[in-house]
Amino acid sequence: MPVLTFMAQSLDIAHKGSSVPVATPARKNLLGLDREELGAVLAEAGVAPREIKMRVGQIWNGIYTRGLQDFSGMTALSKDLRAAFGTQFSLSRPEIVTEQKSVDGTRKWLLRLASDKPGIPGPEVEAVYIPEEGRGTLCISSQVGCTLTCTFCHTGTQKLVRNLTAGEIVGQLMVARDALGEWPNSGRNSDDRMVTNIVMMGMGEPLYNFDNVRAALDIISDGEGLSLSKRRITLSTSGVVPEIVRAGEEIGSMLAISLHAVNDETRNKLVPLNKKYPIAELLEACRNYPGLSNARRITFEYVMLKGVNDSIEDAKSLVRLLKGIPAKINLIPFNPWPGSPYECSDWPTIEKFADVVNRAGYASPVRTPRGRDIMAACGQLKSETVKARASERFKQPETSQAH
Repeated sequence: MPVLTFMAQSLDIAHKGSSVPVATPARKNLLGLDREELGAVLAEAGVAPREIKMRVGQIWNGIYTRGLQDFSGMTALSKDLRAAFGTQFSLSRPEIVTEQKSVDGTRKWLLRLASDKPGIPGPEVEAVYIPEEGRGTLCISSQVGCTLTCTFCHTGTQKLVRNLTAGEIVGQLMVARDALGEWPNSGRNSDDRMVTNIVMMGMGEPLYNFDNVRAALDIISDGEGLSLSKRRITLSTSGVVPEIVRAGEEIGSMLAISLHAVNDETRNKLVPLNKKYPIAELLEACRNYPGLSNARRITFEYVMLKGVNDSIEDAKSLVRLLKGIPAKINLIPFNPWPGSPYECSDWPTIEKFADVVNRAGYASPVRTPRGRDIMAACGQLKSETVKARASERFKQPETSQAH
């Protein structure tokens, strides 16, 4: 049963000024629909077939080029059409619950998603913006919670609530662009982008939400809208081996692997998914990643844990493991969270580890911790959903934390 239907006589509403249709209680959110899906929704609503392509283009431009949050600003549409679409459809993003700003400029947003239960607040996720010289990286989430229980990661202590929709994934970028004043009407130079890179490294395992992640990244990389090149989008996985090659074929983004150990015994403890897909299988999938080359290297993420995976022998083993794979190795000083069972490796230990990897010919930057003071650093993200009800948050504020 259609959400709302235009009468056949009013399909040419832009020209005839026919009656505006009556709204039903729930409006269809258009955020996250691709052009074909958007066209199908307009057809179901009664838009004339000869107009659908044009209307799709007008709405797409309004949402993704201009960042509009309702139809009133889509002046390419007639007044009657704007009113009609406004009664049937929404363009809503996730709602900002809190925004925190770090002393280093990092921003973290706690975002509430739409609820599927009337009267009950929707679940929450976090997104983090990291400004750097000449670039700005937005870390976005793919799930509420996570199933993987990686022992060094705060997100892993939160059970999976649900997958995010494509619209909720895209919506995180929309919210960031709203907050940063990055739409054309903000007055900012169009060439002066704040968000230049996307990393799917927030809450959740992206490859366990494959279809929605693929759809979202197709929209984010569309040249007639948000227009971020897939070479500037990095998808990070803990090692869902069967989906890695498929991701290269169907998503085409850059790939990052949460490795963190050089043998199965240690990785089984740090990344329990390793028991299902051990290191040898994971690295074979990496070698087969479509488009892999020195110009499109895989990033291997390696969190530095004191006395666990940070010895010189570990560094040498890492070099041996990655032989033949065009790779970059990100060494990540462990970012503590309340109750975490690990400590960060000492700085001299990290430097010695990096030296071994560098001398083997691999770029191995040590990632500078960002946003630690607001629990926005790598491995720290975790939504408030399972920690406190809204009333409790006012009684005793607690910073939110994610992956």
